[in-house]
Amino acid sequence: MSPKQQRGEATVEQVLDAALRVYAASGDQGLTVSAVTKASGVSLGSLYHHFGSLDGLVASLVLRWLSRLLSEVSGALARTRTAHTGIRAVVRAYLGFVRDHPDAARLVHSVAADRYGMAHAKEIRDSQEARLSPVAEWIRKRIDSGELAPLPVPVIESLVLGPVVGVARRWLTIGDIDLEGAVRDLPDRIWRSVSP
Repeated sequence: MSPKQQRGEATVEQVLDAALRVYAASGDQGLTVSAVTKASGVSLGSLYHHFGSLDGLVASLVLRWLSRLLSEVSGALARTRTAHTGIRAVVRAYLGFVRDHPDAARLVHSVAADRYGMAHAKEIRDSQEARLSPVAEWIRKRIDSGELAPLPVPVIESLVLGPVVGVARRWLTIGDIDLEGAVRDLPDRIWRSVSP
């Protein structure tokens, strides 16, 4: 990589780090081009050069943290031996990420991220294929071996992640859920819905 490319990557990282700080402090309304350029020290022209627009910056920020979340979930799943321990690992990894990175998790679960996700679902799925394919393959193998209910892979994904995402959103927005209790109790409840 050339020095110019390295500087460009460093600028992108600097802007994304600043954008998350701005989002954490001010939410969706405070995440403006002006606030990000001020927080990052990067010029307006440079921001537009790397991201094209505020929407492009937000999309890059969401994808950055979604990628990290999916990496943690797929990595945890890959280290398991059974379907039951796999469900437990997914819940623990997902909610652990939410606990450890609440600002990023709030962004990933935000209305802005939902809107972007709905408008670009196939593009996001394609960009995360390296992280999602092993998860789908893990599920497929457990269905074929009889460890998981004979349901379509997307249905199993939804039955597993739906409650986890719901708990994460509630903890992030209202805060009336004991996250450690959910990590303890949720896997067995989910297991009942996906076991054969």
